[in-house]
Amino acid sequence: MNAHIVTVFLALSVGLADTAFAQDIDFGDDQGQWAKDGECDDKRFDGPGMTDTLLLDEDIGHDRTDCAKAFKSGRVTLRSRVTEMLIVDGIVFGRDGSQWANDNECDDPRFEGPGMSQTVLFDEDRLMDATDCLKAYQQGLIDLKTI
Repeated sequence: MNAHIVTVFLALSVGLADTAFAQDIDFGDDQGQWAKDGECDDKRFDGPGMTDTLLLDEDIGHDRTDCAKAFKSGRVTLRSRVTEMLIVDGIVFGRDGSQWANDNECDDPRFEGPGMSQTVLFDEDRLMDATDCLKAYQQGLIDLKTI
């Protein structure tokens, strides 16, 4: 198998295994500081219905109304529970494991564009800044480098 086929297989298997329905998700409560502000602040989710601000662990499960509404309208999806790797449009964004994750700049050297960090990019940050890179990708500010 070449890498492209493996990526497609992973994307398809995650999509099928992680199909979730609103009634299956514990959205939590509305006790977070940013609850009911019209944006999902729970980092278990991804998509254009998410806040543009830094996602914090303390907000997990504490923005029920905003996240449930965004999920039901298709503006957010639940992150993969199967691999914990974020895969969108067949692109493996990885996970948030870098020290620079969630700083609103993509630090993954596989990407290029104005949404990239202006500092030196390191190979160790490859696949380790999923949230920032996905946001920049969805805003059209980055794309995968062409080889």
